[in-house]
Amino acid sequence: MSIDPGGIEKAQAAVETALREHWKLFLIEGIVLLILGGIAVIAPPLATLTVTLVLGWLFLISGVIGLYTTWMMRAAPGFWWSLISAALAILVGGMLLARPVTGAFSLTLVLIAFFVVEGIASIMYATSHRNTPRWGWLLVSGIVDLVLAAMIFAGLPSTAAWAVGLLVGINMIFGGAALVAMALGARKGA
Repeated sequence: MSIDPGGIEKAQAAVETALREHWKLFLIEGIVLLILGGIAVIAPPLATLTVTLVLGWLFLISGVIGLYTTWMMRAAPGFWWSLISAALAILVGGMLLARPVTGAFSLTLVLIAFFVVEGIASIMYATSHRNTPRWGWLLVSGIVDLVLAAMIFAGLPSTAAWAVGLLVGINMIFGGAALVAMALGARKGA
């Protein structure tokens, strides 16, 4: 399968056009993300609880919809797997909503596991690409992931109250800043 350079250029042009035409919406979204991210960084326990509850509702709603669609297509192959998946989503969603503090602890454990796996993968990738320029940045990124995992793990259970909210807040701030920068750049180009 080959990549059509003309298709990539058309897609890039379409993105640039959309950005120029809707720069104000991107600016508003960026500002909202900056505000929400700032609130999350200032009050990480509130953000952690909010993330836990939102995930609970997402799992619950997706599970109910999955259960309904699976039942409606019960003659289709994979019925039992779909049924189990939908039931599991409902169970997880219900548990997160019923016990959000315990859910936040579970999410923190998942976050620790993610940082460990991501850190090890980044370090392994970096060491296998030592002959490429700036491979050290990837190595440092992997080490930072492992340090974050260790710090969060060492602080359990108290880190469960703030770790998810703080990291979501930081992510929102960087995402918001990127959107604001793109929108202002597109405004100048318009």
